[in-house]
Amino acid sequence: MKRVLLVHYSQSGQLSDIAHALVEPLRAAGHAVHVETLCPEPAFPFPWPFFRFLDAFPESVRLDPRPNQALSADAEGDFDLIVLCWQVWYLSPSQPITAFLQSPEGRRLLRDKPVVSVVACRNMWMTAFDKLCGLIEAAGGRLTDHVAYTDRAHPLATFITTPRWMFTGRRDRFLGLPEAGVSASEAAGAARFGRALAQALQRDEECSGAPMLTGLRAVEVNPRLAISEQAGQRAFRVWSAFVRLFGKPGRWQRIPALGLFVCYLVVLIITVVPLSLVLQRLFDPLLRRRLDALRVRYEQPSGSDGARMTEHD
Repeated sequence: MKRVLLVHYSQSGQLSDIAHALVEPLRAAGHAVHVETLCPEPAFPFPWPFFRFLDAFPESVRLDPRPNQALSADAEGDFDLIVLCWQVWYLSPSQPITAFLQSPEGRRLLRDKPVVSVVACRNMWMTAFDKLCGLIEAAGGRLTDHVAYTDRAHPLATFITTPRWMFTGRRDRFLGLPEAGVSASEAAGAARFGRALAQALQRDEECSGAPMLTGLRAVEVNPRLAISEQAGQRAFRVWSAFVRLFGKPGRWQRIPALGLFVCYLVVLIITVVPLSLVLQRLFDPLLRRRLDALRVRYEQPSGSDGARMTEHD
């Protein structure tokens, strides 16, 4: 029997559904699993009030999160495997998962341990994943696998459905648009990763440092989005520094600066992002090598092939 710690933070409950689907096969196989839910202090609201959401932007980008409450007593001790289930906020890991990885407790738990990353987001996770890898490495952990869940709907539809979900709490079908987020069937499909991990733990494969979730379609990479993310991240760093000049989170003086940021963000989404994608297609032959390299890079370590899907379905 191995000891597994799953750490997660979910506002809407979507990531919790994925996390619980993943751990059930581990428990069924006889492994001891503790699910630790992170609790920021003070808590972040859901649905988000508009300016509360914007106010989380600078500190998220700068990896300067508000602290979490102390971990539960069950999170003490030694674990054989750590699973991190996390969200993306402003092309960065969410503040609660960042705070955990930066905390003394998080560093103690991750030191010299294999780590599996599981992200659920709209569609852009690659820049945030780079930051997460840096935090895991700084904590002394060893990333062995990465799983990415994204909204399968058309990006133009998710520009409407995702904000509606965030600001109203409603994710149902709307004006002919699909339900927001990861579908229930896809979330339930996380069980295949749990079955693969259970088998790998029984064989002590977590000690090897090699990926345990290959052949299970753990990630699907759109390298064009990676280029857009990298440009967005550069702009976000400038804007986050600008907003922080007006005070700490919650200060009313930040509101005008955040208002300017919203105007910039709307213009970026409506004009720059679509134009960037069009230009990438026009110059596809010139960008092909770079796009292929980005795909290979972000498909690591678990990959996109489905060679073992029937084995663990």
